Amino acid sequence: MKRALLQTTLRELHLVAKAPRFWATFASVVLIFWITGPYGTADRLAAAPRLGFWLVLHAATWAIAIVSAVLANGLLRERVASGFARMMIGAAVAGVPIGLVTSALAAATFAVAPTPGGMLSDIATGLLLSLLFCALTWMTLNTDNLLEASDTGAATMGPRMDANREPSDPGGSSETGGIPLLLRLKPVNRGWPLHLTVSDHYTEVTTTAGRELILLRFADALGELGAVPGLQVHRSHWVADAHVARLVRDNGRMTILLGDGTEVPVSRTHAAAVRQRWG
Repeated sequence: MKRALLQTTLRELHLVAKAPRFWATFASVVLIFWITGPYGTADRLAAAPRLGFWLVLHAATWAIAIVSAVLANGLLRERVASGFARMMIGAAVAGVPIGLVTSALAAATFAVAPTPGGMLSDIATGLLLSLLFCALTWMTLNTDNLLEASDTGAATMGPRMDANREPSDPGGSSETGGIPLLLRLKPVNRGWPLHLTVSDHYTEVTTTAGRELILLRFADALGELGAVPGLQVHRSHWVADAHVARLVRDNGRMTILLGDGTEVPVSRTHAAAVRQRWG
């Protein structure tokens, strides 16, 4: 699961990094702080140093807020239903390191020793800014993803992968007709379905040819798998027979190790069916 969490985190950070609206928002906020010069920076710093100060401060604090929010989104995916709520929880946690970074940068810039009261004030300000950054990032990500999904029908999520076990290649017309889900994928990724998982309002489809994120409810995606041999093992995961390497049991907790090294959870609801099929 650690590997899966890392992959999810890197994927979502990549989505942030490639979103033009995110960078436009970031630049706008930096320019506003530079021009207005809040917290006495207009009086204490010339134009160029002031721009550098706010650029470094916002780069560091936005990075902390976004990484924390994305990590919380992955860690709390099975416990908190709302993606926005998960990211806001992460942003709230980021308030403390953001406040400490702000105090340290201010002390280094203005040669003023930080005080406990000043640090508490910076943490409170950091909490508000972190929540704001998270909300702006959420709006940017969702807007950009919806536009991309509307234009292309899917967002490509990863490199092509080779299958360890491949029953057949459904990329041809004779096989694709029996698996309606494949018609939603880009032609280059229309391989044999191996793994389906929920990602907010999207379904991530892994095939023997590649991986894509499509704007489709998980239940609807399962209904479009046709007769592909496999089993839903969790409310957020479906696994093909051909992609199961082995079952992993640890203190009563069961997971499935997939052919690509990913480990997915097995819920109690589906545990008996999983044992009967692959145990």
